[in-house]
Amino acid sequence: MLSFRTGEERTMETAECRRTLVSGDWEKNTSLDEATCVKCKPMQSYVLLAAPCRVPPLYVQKQSTRQTGRSMTTTRGLRTASPAGPLQVLLILWPKCSCVKRKPCMLGPMSSSGSISVHDGSYEKLLSCLMGLDQYQLEEFKLGLQAPQLLLENSRPIPWASLKAAGPADLLCLLSEYLTARQIWDVTLHIFENMQLTSLCKEMRAKTNEFTQAQEPHNADQERPGTPGEEAAHRRRYRERMKAKILAMWDSVSWPEDHIYLCNVTAKEHEELRRLLGPNRAGAQPRTIVLEGGAGVGKSTLAMKAVLHWAEGVLFQDRFSYVFFISCHKVKEMADTTLAGLLSQDWPDSQAPTEEFMGHPERLLFVIDGFEEMVLSPDLDNSPPCSDWYRQLPVARILLHLLKKELAPTATLLVTARDYGNGRLKGLLLNPWFVLLSGFTEGDREEYFTRFFGDYDQATKILRKIRKMESLFRSCSAPLVCWAVCSCLKRRMVRSPYSRPGAEAATSLYTRFFSGLSSAAAASASGQSRPGQWRALCSLAAQGMWLSHFTFPKEDVERWHLEAPLVESLLRRNILRKVGDCEDCVAFTHHSFQEFLGAVFYVLRGARGSLGGGSTRHQEMRALLSDAFLNTNVYWNQMVLFLFGLVRRDLARELEDALRCEVSRRVRDELLDWAEDLEGCSAVSVRFEFLLLFQCLHETQDEDFVRQILSRLLEADLDIRGSLQLRVSSFCLKHCQKLSKLRLSVSSPIPQTELTFDLETPGAKVVDLRTRQWQDICSVLRNGNMRELDLSDSKLNASSMKRLCYELRNPRCRLQKLTCRSVSPVRVLKELVLVLHGNHRLTHLDLSCNNLGITVSAMIFRTLRHSACNLQYLWLESCGLTAWACHQLFAELGENSSLRFLSLGDNNLSNTEVKRLQGPFGTSRCPLKELSLEKCNLSVASCRDLALLLTSAQGVTRLCLGLNPLQDDGVEPLCGSLAHPDCVLERLVLSCCRLGAPSCGHLSDALLRSRTLTHLSLRRNELGDAGVARLCAALRRPRCRLRSLDLSACSLTAEGCQELADALKRNPNVKTLDIGENDVQDDGVKRLCEVLKCSNCTLSTLGLERCNLTRGCCQHLSSALGSSKSLVNLDLSGNDLGPEGVSTLWKSLEKPTCTLRKLRLEEDLYSIVKAELEKLQEKGSSLRIKCRRWIVREDRCCLGLQD
Repeated sequence: MLSFRTGEERTMETAECRRTLVSGDWEKNTSLDEATCVKCKPMQSYVLLAAPCRVPPLYVQKQSTRQTGRSMTTTRGLRTASPAGPLQVLLILWPKCSCVKRKPCMLGPMSSSGSISVHDGSYEKLLSCLMGLDQYQLEEFKLGLQAPQLLLENSRPIPWASLKAAGPADLLCLLSEYLTARQIWDVTLHIFENMQLTSLCKEMRAKTNEFTQAQEPHNADQERPGTPGEEAAHRRRYRERMKAKILAMWDSVSWPEDHIYLCNVTAKEHEELRRLLGPNRAGAQPRTIVLEGGAGVGKSTLAMKAVLHWAEGVLFQDRFSYVFFISCHKVKEMADTTLAGLLSQDWPDSQAPTEEFMGHPERLLFVIDGFEEMVLSPDLDNSPPCSDWYRQLPVARILLHLLKKELAPTATLLVTARDYGNGRLKGLLLNPWFVLLSGFTEGDREEYFTRFFGDYDQATKILRKIRKMESLFRSCSAPLVCWAVCSCLKRRMVRSPYSRPGAEAATSLYTRFFSGLSSAAAASASGQSRPGQWRALCSLAAQGMWLSHFTFPKEDVERWHLEAPLVESLLRRNILRKVGDCEDCVAFTHHSFQEFLGAVFYVLRGARGSLGGGSTRHQEMRALLSDAFLNTNVYWNQMVLFLFGLVRRDLARELEDALRCEVSRRVRDELLDWAEDLEGCSAVSVRFEFLLLFQCLHETQDEDFVRQILSRLLEADLDIRGSLQLRVSSFCLKHCQKLSKLRLSVSSPIPQTELTFDLETPGAKVVDLRTRQWQDICSVLRNGNMRELDLSDSKLNASSMKRLCYELRNPRCRLQKLTCRSVSPVRVLKELVLVLHGNHRLTHLDLSCNNLGITVSAMIFRTLRHSACNLQYLWLESCGLTAWACHQLFAELGENSSLRFLSLGDNNLSNTEVKRLQGPFGTSRCPLKELSLEKCNLSVASCRDLALLLTSAQGVTRLCLGLNPLQDDGVEPLCGSLAHPDCVLERLVLSCCRLGAPSCGHLSDALLRSRTLTHLSLRRNELGDAGVARLCAALRRPRCRLRSLDLSACSLTAEGCQELADALKRNPNVKTLDIGENDVQDDGVKRLCEVLKCSNCTLSTLGLERCNLTRGCCQHLSSALGSSKSLVNLDLSGNDLGPEGVSTLWKSLEKPTCTLRKLRLEEDLYSIVKAELEKLQEKGSSLRIKCRRWIVREDRCCLGLQD
């Protein structure tokens, strides 16, 4: 789809409209010009869909389809011209629906049902700013978003329960869901200014100015330099040279089925092509455009089409004087040169008018084709800027300076790149527009299959089966894959005319495709050399994958001893193709052919790897698996899929017969050995690609092998976005017998529209396929080991939820914790009622971020009084609880005998509702121990009622009141209750409560009189040194029982540290002290270190993160570490200690007498002592150095976390 989008519009997903046409059906996509959307009724507008592809003649034969009598030129809005030349761009008018929903997640490649979609890179830039924040700054940013003055008119507040757990990427998704693009930038800049992040503010303002300038209307006439009436002769010669070059590149390529191309297009089509490089709807003129997409979808074709039409004088005449086509695979082997020299290579007499180029760079277009083939060394990013056209550099560096707009900054760039390799590219570009090409639309694929098989009914049956293999059907967006799939199926039908088409896995189809080709190519190689030749071809493919080589010069072919007859045979059969702009070079006709043969290499018998240098096949295979599953490198996805698929014994035999190469019998065992690593990795779920693993296992269709692999899996994290994920998850989860923790997010309600019939059994019932698949997924709850299930962000219909709850009530279900945050529609949660009093093992339930409403909340709260309900932990954060709902909840709590923890965070509780809390807490049967009222907008009046609650509730030991504007007046009555003999509170959180020094006086009195309070968090309150001095008046007394104190971000200085040091000398009870994010500096640490050396100091955990420390304090810390007998945990992150400071610390850390067990440092400082630490650990030391936060703040203890 050629729909130009701004960063804001990138969040729109056009596939949503297609789903509404067929109620809930994920796979059946009706043509939009033949249907009406049920949401917006008549179609509002049309958007041009461009599929720039090399298309078989099947697509241009003017024959009618079905029984409609319409010709191919009009079916589905397709418009083509008569055969007249070597090129074609298919232009398709496709209706655009006006009911498209805005989706929260805009990061990563965007899917589209069309062929091309466009967005700019503004969100990536904003994400980089957010990712530049450390964890403390990120926390402060989130708090800034809660400021009332930032709440825009008619906008919804972001739920705090979602916000506080969000990382940078999730945070950006939340911002895009609740704010417009411009509002996001403005709000972010405002918060950064409040945080005094000067450098980030400067960067944000610069980017805002870039976007503002980009929105200025573009006038091409103003850019056009003065030229003579007649175009210069050298410019005409250059045009002719470029035209001949592009045509020669196509002429050298042969395609299956004698493909032909169309050259002439209509005026309307020219206009739409011009839009690719012209101003957008707002008048903005993109200077960098990236064409991204999978292999074979038409990126290079579209780029060359633009060059050709410029050379013919048809397009871009008012925009560009010169267009340069730079092929990355061609220039990567070139010797060092200059930009002027690089451009001269395409000049007729090698004397390019460089001065003319430099005089008007805004009139230049650089087409950089195949970025994925450009090899960039890691140090290139740090190379100094270069704007000199005559400076001799490696070609990769010249292209780097072009991409970064250092050379010819006002020139326009058109870059083509495969969608898996754009992460680094996005970091190089300035204000880019990304154009996603998806090749054949679904309608195009339907038409292609119909033309190929010549029978509409037969093609429809085959397509129905292919659609079930969603990844294969998606791959058919590339015309060459369409051809390969159809060729394979047709060959099979010829051999077995009466066989019915079945659902074919991608590996199965490719195996049969290449088996047929190998038989046809048998005559090209002697019997003796045939196995060696195919092995050499597979080695070439595998090595190319590792080295990102997709074009092979003659030297590479000869190095692997590939014989000319086989190469010629593969060229004739369209497995290999000649590369037009590289003499004697060949490439695989489609990237998937190289991926398949690369995978075949790793299943052939033999120990030698493809890379040489002593690497073995086994080592390379494990590295490949690690990169795909652990490093989430999508580059390997298809190859790994083929590798697992080739485990099938029937396919292995077919390969052996066809290639006459022996397949290794150890591949299955090697994969099983690799899978053993899954069992010991409890944290692997954070980054492991579970869905890819499930897809790979589904490809094998070997349930015994799948069972062996998954028997080691303990955790899984799955996002079910469509029928493919549903299918593979249902196939695999039922075999996960040791799985104990599952996060399952269903992005669309599971429809019940596809029925399967058991034709083998007379009288068999009709079975709904997707219902059966969902049942298989739910069956994992009966494995006897499942303890935690997270369904957050899921969209479930009533039948799906009923089936899930049915399994939850099964006697074999041992689930303990169920999380249902942001589940929609909310009404399905009422199905949980039967679970709550039907499964006594379920003790934890999280319903946060759901607007429960009266009906759902009433049904769930009513079950709390049920004798069979054993719920102990309940989260109801950001649930929009009404006064009536709170009244009912508190009434039911009085009858509950099991609930120990309740969180009502981010619900606006009135004084009346807080007063009602005293009812259930005043009863002897209420067992509640922990209560969180975080961010409930509690007032001073509410504090008086809470004070009464603390004296009447005889069981509440933990209370969280963070993020409430209690102020000093509100703390006073609370402190009065803390001193009451009936108060048993042990932990109190008062973070971000707008407290000052006066509050510390009240708290000091309470600490001396309380017999139970042991943990106090005052984080992010402006206490100052005066407030700390008042607290320390109590801390100095041995009868003060406080064990943990959090004073981080409380405006302390070195004077406050002196007060704390004096208190620690006299009170042996304090074990944990956090004073991070305070400006205590080296002098403050020096004073604390004096007390750490004392034998009576029992402090075990000390937080000094972001305290403006330098290497000057390290000598004092080193001395304290050498003397202290109690200090076990120390946090020094966010401080510039320098290499010398860390070396000073290490002198004490390496001593056997040092008691420290956990130390947190910045990553660059940790690298200084990493090697020494590893040696120390080998000797038995238990010291660990972390680069991420490990100190658990005491305010979390009131959120149901166990010590």
